[in-house]
Amino acid sequence: MIRLKKWLYALSISALTAVGMIPSTQATAASVNGTMMQYFQWYLPDNGTLWNNLGSDAAHLKNVGITAVWIPPAYKGGSSSDVGYGVYDKYDLGEFNQKGTVRTKYGTKSQLVSAISSLHTNGIQVYGDVVLNHLMGADGVQQWQAVQVDPSNRNNTISGAYNIGAWTSFTFPGRGNTYSSFKYDANSFTGVDYDNNNGQNHVYRFTNKSWNTPVDSENGNYDYLMGADLDYNNANVAAETNNWGKWFVNTLNLDGVRIDAVKHINFNFMKNWVNNTRSATGKNLFAVGEYWKNDLGALENYENSVGWNMSLFDTPLHYNFQNASNSGGGYDMRNILNGTMVQNHPVQAVTLVDNHDTQPGQALQSPVQDWFKPLAYATILTRQQGYPTIFYGDYYGDTAHSLKSFQSVIDKELKARTLYAYGTQHDYFDNADVIGWTSEGDSAHTNSGLATVLSDGPGGTKRMYVGTSHNGQVWHDVTGNRTDGVTIDSSGYGNFSCNGGSVSIWANQ
Repeated sequence: MIRLKKWLYALSISALTAVGMIPSTQATAASVNGTMMQYFQWYLPDNGTLWNNLGSDAAHLKNVGITAVWIPPAYKGGSSSDVGYGVYDKYDLGEFNQKGTVRTKYGTKSQLVSAISSLHTNGIQVYGDVVLNHLMGADGVQQWQAVQVDPSNRNNTISGAYNIGAWTSFTFPGRGNTYSSFKYDANSFTGVDYDNNNGQNHVYRFTNKSWNTPVDSENGNYDYLMGADLDYNNANVAAETNNWGKWFVNTLNLDGVRIDAVKHINFNFMKNWVNNTRSATGKNLFAVGEYWKNDLGALENYENSVGWNMSLFDTPLHYNFQNASNSGGGYDMRNILNGTMVQNHPVQAVTLVDNHDTQPGQALQSPVQDWFKPLAYATILTRQQGYPTIFYGDYYGDTAHSLKSFQSVIDKELKARTLYAYGTQHDYFDNADVIGWTSEGDSAHTNSGLATVLSDGPGGTKRMYVGTSHNGQVWHDVTGNRTDGVTIDSSGYGNFSCNGGSVSIWANQ
């Protein structure tokens, strides 16, 4: 018996759009389905051209169906080559001569402002990458009392207290007091991982501090990640970070934020920071957190802690894709959405295939194999649940760093999402090798409706319902993987096929 599953959550979408939990591009039935692009990968060249390239690319992104762009951290790191996560000065967006450079890896502040203007002109929203966990590249060393803690259980102290040379003095001499006069010192942090006195690396907790809670429970307490760990129990640090959030959003006219490493940051502070930034800017900001853990329960716990005031990247879905791609056709495709945010909390789920952390060569490398990427992208792009993200590395490629370009494939799947993926959805997750789903289409999107079939095995055919309004139509494969046609019968059904290890997306083109 075919199992049909209808997803009717328009009221939930309307309510949550009002508080910025999903982008406005997904808010109404008449609008185009929203799709985000992560517009960077780890190994972009250190040539300061990304902002200019992004501005020039805006019209193309609009034309292929991109409605929002997530930009990399836009502020000064320890050098011009810093990807942005080794953050030094969040007020320096490529404007001041600091750390041997005016520009960041991606360009200057004026180039960034111009790129954002170009994106907005093309109706594309912009989400800034927010790194609040730590600072790096301090301007000076301070002598401060600390203890070593067990790296695998940071609640356990493994040394007596002694003075270390901590890189914790941030005075920003190149910027001075422009935009903010706040300076950081050892009291602004909970700990570091380097003692300048003896050149040793350990996880050090300052004796006058405790690790922030609540945070993720991995390693006992996962407050400490890297660099000088910001202490959000310090009221001055919390206030300065709130002030910066307002400044950052208003200065760049951002539409949303992607928040880095939220499992390492005081959950209560993050809840307040998102709420305060929305309130202070008067903007219905979209917010998505990066809680990188293959554990739906941990993600749900976090959402409960922050009052469900942000979306989360669907880490479990990424790992399902990776596992399927590594299984040589032996994965049970009926389980591809099991244990994921998009299955259990579709409105808060930001879906992805890969990103800058999972790409080859990174600490969290877990790339989805190339043969499976068209199937994975079809899953996030042609289903109505979740807010899909396209990875720059998958779209434009980088052969020197093992990234193949899937631009031609993704463009076709984006076309299907933009034109056809509307109306009541029916799921056919009833075979270990071949799964599918359909959308009936709706009156607000002319000629909409589609049928997606994919297989990690030998391929096959599924009889699926697309609605009686399509009776007599002959549908064809948007991907071009198959050249035959499918005639919709008088009951609204069609027999839709896909090749082995492949995907086909059928529509009335």
